[in-house]
Amino acid sequence: MTDRTADERFLRRALDLASQGTGLASPNPRVGAVIVDAQGNIVGTGAYTYDGVKHAEVRALEHAGEKARGATLYINLEPCFHRGRTPPCADTVIAAGIQRVVASMDDPNPQVSGRGFEKLRAAGIQVETSLLENEARRLNESFARYIRHGVPLVTLKAAMTLDGKIAPPPTESFERTAGTPPGGWITSESAREHVQELRHQHDAIMVGAGTILRDDPLLTDRSGHPRRRPLLRVILDSRLRLPVESRLLQSVKNGDSTQNDVLVFSSAPNGAKKAQLEERGIRVEQVPAATPDGRPDLHAVLDRLGQLEITNALIEGGATVNGAALASGIVDKVFLYYAPKILAGTDSVPFSTGAGFRHLNEAAQVKAFELHRFGEEFAVEGYVRDPYGE
Repeated sequence: MTDRTADERFLRRALDLASQGTGLASPNPRVGAVIVDAQGNIVGTGAYTYDGVKHAEVRALEHAGEKARGATLYINLEPCFHRGRTPPCADTVIAAGIQRVVASMDDPNPQVSGRGFEKLRAAGIQVETSLLENEARRLNESFARYIRHGVPLVTLKAAMTLDGKIAPPPTESFERTAGTPPGGWITSESAREHVQELRHQHDAIMVGAGTILRDDPLLTDRSGHPRRRPLLRVILDSRLRLPVESRLLQSVKNGDSTQNDVLVFSSAPNGAKKAQLEERGIRVEQVPAATPDGRPDLHAVLDRLGQLEITNALIEGGATVNGAALASGIVDKVFLYYAPKILAGTDSVPFSTGAGFRHLNEAAQVKAFELHRFGEEFAVEGYVRDPYGE
C-alpha cells in the first residue's frame, strides 16, 4: 500500500527541481526527477537543462547509482519513448531496475503521448500518473503549445488603471528619463519587479514600433536569473520607423550578429533603413501585411518564431498591438496588472484600440483565472485558450 502523502511530497520536490529549468530548458520541457529507496530516503535527484543535454531522470539515476534498484522514480513528466538528442529515457529507467514510477502527466509531445508509460508497464514497472497534474501542466504549458502546434504560447501583459487606461492623454506635457512611460508608471515597483520575473519565464518579448518611439524601453530580462539564451526582443514595425538612436538599438553591439537578440518584423521594409539596421546586428525579416495599412500578419510572425524554437512570447505592446493581437486570435493567456487609480477621460489611452468584438458572445473569454496581489495592486492571470487543446 502506497503512502499518498509521501508520494505528493516527493513529487513536489521533483516539480521544484523542474522549475529550476526556467530560462535554461527551452525549447524542451522543464523536468525534475527524484529517486527514493524502499526506506523512504532520497538517493538521487536530477533536473533538466538544454545545455546539460542529459534528461532529469538520467541525471537522477546516475546520482543514485546501484541504489536505484528497487526504488521509486518521481517525475513531473512522462519519460521519453523516442530518441532525440539522447537515447529513450524509458529504456534507461528499465535498465536501472526502478520498481515504481510516480508521474504527474503524459508528455504532450505526440511522439511520446503515453508510449513511455506503456513501455515501463510492459517491463513490469508499476506506474502511477496524474498526481499534482495541474501544477505539472502549468509548468510546461508553453512546451505543450509549441510541440503540438509549432508556435509559441502567447501571453498578453498590460498594466492599467481600474478603468482600463494604460497611459494618460498623449498630448500631456511631461519630463521623464529614457525608459519611463509618458506620464510615469501606473503600477508600483513591486508589480514592476514581478514583470521582470514574467519576462524571465519567456523566450521572447514583443512590442510595436510605437512603444519604442513613445517609451524608449530596453525590453530586457532584469530578473537576475540565469538563462540559456537572451530574451528575444521582437519589434513589429511595418515601415521601419525604429530610430537608430533608441536605447534598444544602441544596446546591440555594433555589427555583432552573435548577440542576435533583436528581431524586427516588417511588411514593407525600406531598403536603406533595413541595411542600416542589419549593419548594427539587427535582424529584419519581411512578413505579409494583414491590414490595408500594412500591419504585419501576426500569424506569420508566430510561425516564424516557432521556426526559431521560441516556445512562448510575452506581448508588452500598446493599445494598437493589444487590439491587433486579440482580434487576430493569437492570444493564449493574459496577465493584466491593475493599480487602484482612475484616469477617466476620453483622451486617456485605453488598453486596446481597433474594432474590438461587436457582441458579447464574440468577446475573448478569460477562464481558469487567478488573482495575484502586490500590496494594494493586483493582477489577473487567466487563459483565453487551453494550451493543451487542439
